[in-house]
Amino acid sequence: MLKKGSKLNSILTGTCPQCQEESMYVDQNPYNLKNIYTMHEKCSHCGLQYQLEPSFFYGAMYVSYGLTVAIGVAVFIIAKVILGLDLLTSFIAIIAGLILLMPITARIARNIYINIFVHYDKNAVKK
Repeated sequence: MLKKGSKLNSILTGTCPQCQEESMYVDQNPYNLKNIYTMHEKCSHCGLQYQLEPSFFYGAMYVSYGLTVAIGVAVFIIAKVILGLDLLTSFIAIIAGLILLMPITARIARNIYINIFVHYDKNAVKK
């Protein structure tokens, strides 16, 4: 499932989508909020430039929106349907869940977005 070469591996680990050899991010910890969006300029293994064009990752906002809606719905279903909490407590759970998962959601949105445009190449070497 998370074998090298799969999009899911690159998305969940935050590795270069082309060679999947190194992390795209300077700091591996998404909860270090000071460096949450700090990325290497390019991959040291294959030379892929992560910023494919100016303001490339603005498109990741749309992916992030979809992820947060999905998380919000999932938390609501868990809180209201499964746990049987009242409506106000369910909405508080949604807000808390979204705030706690924001750093992970932000990084996964970027990972998904770049993986839409860049595909794995097992022969990728620095050019």
